[in-house]
Amino acid sequence: MTERLSNTANSYIGSAKQTIGETIGNNNLAASGAQQKAQADAAQKAADAKTHAEGIGHKIQGSVQQNVGSMTGNTDMQARGVANEVRGDMERKV
Repeated sequence: MTERLSNTANSYIGSAKQTIGETIGNNNLAASGAQQKAQADAAQKAADAKTHAEGIGHKIQGSVQQNVGSMTGNTDMQARGVANEVRGDMERKV
């Protein structure tokens, strides 16, 4: 979560630097801001992709746990399976 906050902050800061640089005619500041924003946005997309992949893994794990729990009569395993599926669904929506 800290990575997401950092990426968001860096994106906004970069955008602000770019706007200020363009407004006052400071090309170096504008370019630096644009670069900072682009890097933060790329890092955020990578973090989102990682979370989505983890969500798929949790969804599969949950499904397996539910099925094994159902076949063995293990209600605790079934419950963990439901929880993991819900966790996976939430992660995939990020």
